[in-house]
Amino acid sequence: MKIRIDKTRLAFPALFEPRAFGDGDKPAYSAALLIPKDHPQVASINAAIATAAKEKWGAKADTQLQALRAADKTCLHNGDAKADYAGFADALFISARNAVRPTVVDTDRSPLTESDGKIYAGCYVNAVIEIWAQENSYGKRINATLMGVQFAGDGEAFVGGGAAKSDDFDDITAGTDAGDFM
Repeated sequence: MKIRIDKTRLAFPALFEPRAFGDGDKPAYSAALLIPKDHPQVASINAAIATAAKEKWGAKADTQLQALRAADKTCLHNGDAKADYAGFADALFISARNAVRPTVVDTDRSPLTESDGKIYAGCYVNAVIEIWAQENSYGKRINATLMGVQFAGDGEAFVGGGAAKSDDFDDITAGTDAGDFM
């Protein structure tokens, strides 16, 4: 089930180059999407998770979903479990990944590239994900495929996020600071 989540905060973005995060993990495009626990779309996200479970397991969906939630095997997680990471405490987060590069656009829907520097850990985005149920040799889960993100606004960059702006520097073209390194 495809849904759009508005005004979510981006964490651990791998949107332009695929990354592997563990041993044996295949490189993929991915991100964590942070939302407040009282975000207006939490109910629709949970409904999409329930729909994916019903489509996969039918009459056994409620039992399967209860077990998956207890084992933290759905794409929607409690951020308090990762409270040592900036932005995760007192929030929920959606883990989403894709083998195919997701669409990344600006507020006007024009394409963004990594060199634009506009997408960074801590910015706000609107994200399109597809929620689906998995049952295979890797086990049972409810996953989210990251289909695309749209830059929605600046936020405080998480550690290692973003790039310096020219205003972060002083003008040293003239005066005593120019070329004086001793």
